Amino acid sequence: MPLSLYMDVHVPMVVTQTLRRRGVDLLTSQEDGTSTAEDDVLLARATALGRLLVTQDQDFLRISAEWQLTGQSFTGILFAAQQGASLGLLAADLELIVSCGEPDELRDRVTYLPLR
Repeated sequence: MPLSLYMDVHVPMVVTQTLRRRGVDLLTSQEDGTSTAEDDVLLARATALGRLLVTQDQDFLRISAEWQLTGQSFTGILFAAQQGASLGLLAADLELIVSCGEPDELRDRVTYLPLR
C-alpha cells in the first residue's frame, strides 16, 4: 500500500503539484489549517494522520532528535535541504519513497533527500 505525505509550508508548491499530477496521496499543512502551527504540533498532526512529514525546515531535525531520545514515536520525516537538489529530483524521490517504502523502515527516522 502506498504511503501518504504531509507537506510542510516550506516545501515549494511546484513539488506538491507535480506529486498530485502523479497520483501521490498528500495533504498540505495549508489545506489542513496548520500552516502557522508550531513545528512539534505539525509533526504530531502528521503522525496522528499516519502521514510522512515532508519539510525543508531544519528545526525538524532537532525536534526529531528530541522525540527519538524521549521515545516519542513519529511516522517519519522526509527532509530536503533548501540548497541541494532540483525540485524535479525532489518530486521523483518522494514518489519513489511513497510507492516503494514501508512504514516500519521510515518510522521514527529522518530520511535525507535527495536519495542520490
